[in-house]
Amino acid sequence: MMQQQSQRDGQRGQWPTGRGGWDAASIPDLTGRTYVVTGANSGLGLATTRALAHRGAHVVLAVRDEAKGHRAAADITAGQPDVSLDVRPLDLADLESVRAFAAALHADRTGLDGLINNAGVMAPPRTLSAQGHELQFAANHLGHFALTGLLLDLLAAGDNSRVVTVTSTNHRQGSLFFDDLSGERGYAPMAYYNQSKLATAVFGHELHRRLTESATPVSSVLAHPGYTATNLQTTAPTGLVKLLFGHLLKPLAQSPARGALPQLYAATAPEARSGDFIGPDGMAELRGAPKHVRLSPRATNPETAARLWTLSEDLTDVHFTFREEI
Repeated sequence: MMQQQSQRDGQRGQWPTGRGGWDAASIPDLTGRTYVVTGANSGLGLATTRALAHRGAHVVLAVRDEAKGHRAAADITAGQPDVSLDVRPLDLADLESVRAFAAALHADRTGLDGLINNAGVMAPPRTLSAQGHELQFAANHLGHFALTGLLLDLLAAGDNSRVVTVTSTNHRQGSLFFDDLSGERGYAPMAYYNQSKLATAVFGHELHRRLTESATPVSSVLAHPGYTATNLQTTAPTGLVKLLFGHLLKPLAQSPARGALPQLYAATAPEARSGDFIGPDGMAELRGAPKHVRLSPRATNPETAARLWTLSEDLTDVHFTFREEI
């Protein structure tokens, strides 16, 4: 029965209503607004893109595989032919790809109203990115850090623009291995996944602090989807992770349409504020309607944030330019 419910939730144009009463139908009219969604071709990214587009937004699907991106766009337009979509290549694990994506967006966009840092990699065998960084840290954190910095001027030119960084409850279990970020001396897939998700949480919170301090007119909001059935688990290369999350526990997971609600709330709800962290309202924040939840103390530690920010600038060679006044 739960599987049937998930199928209904995932049908084109069908959006569940959470206990809190906020669902994708609550999204205001987004006509004239432009959003970038990373990892937009499947799972949470696809559900997010569909909801934004159905409310009138122009959505840039930032995807590693362009063919999959075009198939996702075709699936969305099949349900609503008048939506406005643009598929563009972006490999977050390759900083050259991030720079190329940002440069192309600068070439033809005068303003950007939202950046949803959604894409993620989970628990692969130890793999290095094009620049030699551990893959999960590179794709989940460094790529999004660089992308946000490179697009900050477009966001500042937008109207009530927001950066939504998608983290996980796993950030509460994570540690930052500053002395072995690449896992050279000892690598455990889930430990390094947790590290990457702690890094995204630290980044989103510190971005909020710096935006506020400099009066830069952009909001930084964090979100997590709870436990959601996506390709992140079912295609995880690590056998134990794939067996546990992709099969044994899958009946307990909510659909991508429901799991996307916290990040949609973070991106569009008028009452969402910079510095908020939005997650599901159910038991252990695994499922449910969007609500305000708490970051772990590690994610809000100022010394950790300063160290990670400086390190991220050094590793990406991207330095944020904040406004001193509006």
